[in-house]
Amino acid sequence: MSRQMGSSRLSFFVFLVVLPAALTDQQLTLVVDGTKTVAETDVNFICATLDWWPHDKCDYNICPWGYTSVMNLNLSHPFLVNAIQAFKSLRIRIGGSLQDQVEYDIGKLRYPCHPFWKDKSGLFGFSRACLRMSRWDQLNNLFRNTGAHVTFGLNALYGRRQTKQGVWEGTWDSTNAYELIKYTITKGYTVDSWEFGNELSGSGVGARVRADQYAKDLIALKGIINELYKNHDPKPSLAAPGGFFDQDWYTKLLQLSGSGMIDLVTHHIYNLGPGSDPNLVSKILDPNYLSRILDTFAKVKETIQKNGPWASPWVGESGGAYNSGGLGISNTFVNSFWYLDQLGMSAKYSTKVYCRQSLIGGNYGLLNTTTFVPNPDYYSALLWDQLMGKGVLSADIDSPSPLRSYAHCTKGREGVTLLLINFSNETTYMISVRNSINLRMTIRESIDSKESAILRGLKKAVSFIGVREWEASLKREEYHLTPKDGFLESQVMLLNGTPLELTEDGKIPTLKPLLVDVYSTISIAPLSISFIVLPNFDAPSCV
Repeated sequence: MSRQMGSSRLSFFVFLVVLPAALTDQQLTLVVDGTKTVAETDVNFICATLDWWPHDKCDYNICPWGYTSVMNLNLSHPFLVNAIQAFKSLRIRIGGSLQDQVEYDIGKLRYPCHPFWKDKSGLFGFSRACLRMSRWDQLNNLFRNTGAHVTFGLNALYGRRQTKQGVWEGTWDSTNAYELIKYTITKGYTVDSWEFGNELSGSGVGARVRADQYAKDLIALKGIINELYKNHDPKPSLAAPGGFFDQDWYTKLLQLSGSGMIDLVTHHIYNLGPGSDPNLVSKILDPNYLSRILDTFAKVKETIQKNGPWASPWVGESGGAYNSGGLGISNTFVNSFWYLDQLGMSAKYSTKVYCRQSLIGGNYGLLNTTTFVPNPDYYSALLWDQLMGKGVLSADIDSPSPLRSYAHCTKGREGVTLLLINFSNETTYMISVRNSINLRMTIRESIDSKESAILRGLKKAVSFIGVREWEASLKREEYHLTPKDGFLESQVMLLNGTPLELTEDGKIPTLKPLLVDVYSTISIAPLSISFIVLPNFDAPSCV
């Protein structure tokens, strides 16, 4: 659907109201292959970031970060705590543009310990800053209490010198990172992975380091991790380089660092362009535009397979639109078309973890910057986390359409979960799901020895294995996501027609499905998103 940002939001709303008279239905068949997985994600695929940006980080004359920095975020806010706890084990990546200018307040310091301030001569217009260990203690208290898995981005420019515009030379000074890691171990804090640097790969963003030097520094960091964690099993993973994918640069890094050195190959994606783009919504609603990123996923996978098959690909940071996201767009319902579609695409290319920029802060935060109330994408992420398991399955539609389909093994239980994204503004898709094994839905269930004639007849048509109640096995779960009042840029998401809002005591609401006859056709409304759980779909690869 094409729409200019400059057009009236009111007229767009009216368009959605009057459109039903012209709506059409289209029958589609979706074939899911449950015999094999085409890829596998980490069990904790969903990740969100905490950034270093201070309150006076501004883009397009707007300063959308507030007090959400690693340095000053209110870590005891109950909405924040509840939002993280709802995931049970949310991955949180601490990092961002300013991380390479952060010194850790332990050991012998090179610079005075102070927060960031505006400095035209500094990287990204900010001074160096310092993370006090008292703040690191507070952060780890939050992570421990919420069950978060932590990735921490280390200061890869520490000790280097800038020799010409954007180019940093010299060997990384590891002493400060060594002291931080040692302190972390002494305090009993758990860091799942240490990441080295932020957006220093290739041509860099603001700063860059040559691949050969980066490789040498990674070898040194791996040695530190092995030394300090020698009595720990498992040791934290080493992630790098946390930048935009440059195939030649990434290839050299993997080759020169050597076998088994990098555990997690991280890359960043902002494929929607600047947050000020007047065509941002049009891009989000154009599946052909969104598909352009597939080439990056394919090349990342290929590069790792050829040069570092011991490593796993991660999207270490992705906010859709860069420069803090799009005001009034990145924090609204429409953004979930981009977000969930990219989760589905990245998973098919063996991406293990996908880190959303950001958990809170900027226009693209999963939580509102000032109120801490969840934005629509928060619930999209939570539904994915609750329903979509590690195993990625092939899901093919029998004819071209603006309907995206993804299939995973259901998380934590048998069956298959579908993610269906309808980019059409006029067509309701009526979907019949077929199993590639026999091109029909296969219900698996145990049969009582005193089965009725009806059950015996059904048994001839479908296979039965399992121990569930008969009535329950004939139901599927449906989670239909739409915007409040049909307004795509609403900050309120509806689940099966009900607004998703915090409970009276500030807790995340229970995400309740519709229970529908498993034999009935699935209906996906225009410009809507649905998760469909098929608990008895015969998928041997998911057992």
